[in-house]
Amino acid sequence: MTRVTIGPASPDGDKLDIEIAHLRDLDVDALRAQWHTVFRRKAPPRLPRHLLFRILAYQLQVDRLGDLDPDARRILERSESTTDVSQLARDLRQVRPGLKPGTVLTREWDGHLQQVMVLTDGFSWRGNTYPSLSKVATAITGTRWNGPRFFGLRDPSSLAVQS
Repeated sequence: MTRVTIGPASPDGDKLDIEIAHLRDLDVDALRAQWHTVFRRKAPPRLPRHLLFRILAYQLQVDRLGDLDPDARRILERSESTTDVSQLARDLRQVRPGLKPGTVLTREWDGHLQQVMVLTDGFSWRGNTYPSLSKVATAITGTRWNGPRFFGLRDPSSLAVQS
């Protein structure tokens, strides 16, 4: 049985590539043994070989290079699908830099004034917190909307922001 040791962080990319290649060569029993060594518990019994490999390879990279930044982690935790991840990432990239927590976005919809407060980790509307402006816009309208577009954040001349 070949053992792959996941040790302290090392900036050597070639060594990391070699260790991942060794993982790729392990059979399912060896991957399960490696899982037990790395995570100090048994691998989930129904986890197939390709996922055992990918999770172990990811952990190896995390140990060597570090994990995801907090914004990326937040996006993945909030997402329900790959489309959701893409939309959340676009919202974060396009909207967040210009919006400070405490900012109030205002939009009239269906004859009613809608106000949304920017939070450090989302948006508040009518007492509920949403991970993205698109989720808020969907809640307001009942249909899918691009949040930044709905609130006029794509067109600076129609920006309706109050602090």
